[in-house]
Amino acid sequence: MKIATYNVNGIKSRLANLLEWLEREQPDVACLQELKALDTAFPQAELRDAGYHALWRGQRSWNGVAILSRSKAEEVRRELPGDPDDEHSRYLEAAIDGVLVACLYLPNGNPQPGPKFDYKLRWFERLIEHAATLVHNEHPVVIAGDYNVVPTDFDIYNPRSWRKDALLQPETRECYERLLAQGWTDALRQLFPQEPIYTFWDYFRQHWERNAGLRIDHLLLNPALAPSLAAAGVDTWVRGQPHASDHAPAWVRLETKNAAAPRKRAARKTA
Repeated sequence: MKIATYNVNGIKSRLANLLEWLEREQPDVACLQELKALDTAFPQAELRDAGYHALWRGQRSWNGVAILSRSKAEEVRRELPGDPDDEHSRYLEAAIDGVLVACLYLPNGNPQPGPKFDYKLRWFERLIEHAATLVHNEHPVVIAGDYNVVPTDFDIYNPRSWRKDALLQPETRECYERLLAQGWTDALRQLFPQEPIYTFWDYFRQHWERNAGLRIDHLLLNPALAPSLAAAGVDTWVRGQPHASDHAPAWVRLETKNAAAPRKRAARKTA
């Protein structure tokens, strides 16, 4: 079972890129972020023609998340608990082939300090609280998405010019560390502990051309799913396409029995 996460940065303007990636890489499940489109503008027909069911929660011009799947998904949750007044479309949960898949778009938080950074930290606290109810679930769980956090200095090409960015703040990183401390496995870093891996390259200052990237898109596996981790990687070729998103899809391949019960992890595979 291959599960991917991809910040498309506008599903209407990047639809051709998305469809090409789906055709070439064939993920079983794809978590999408930053749809930047209302529910009525979601390209359901095009994705159905590509062989995917879809659940989505849109929002005009900002945010928006979706879960695409080869098998039909059962929606579990459409928002992150903890703040009934939060109307941002940032979280979606679905059951697919025995795996609970959570798709998230965590707030960016810039500029910091300020209200946007405060909102980011509040949202992160809500995520930590909800994740605590999922981590020891007997069923496999993956929380995938754009976390807008660079976990360590090893996850960025050069941290010096980003020190004041919300993605690198100590409070942001501490939240991510607390999340992992619950028992979640950071899949990419688990398989590649000593290799620089990036998922985001800014449009400015030739970041892509210089491979000046950041790792901010993560797939976290609970203990029921982590032993099934067989491979992981980043489809960097997507970032080099014309009119590309500034993110590239990250993915995991899971060796599961009947796509539900974990088995022993297979040999490691390069990204």
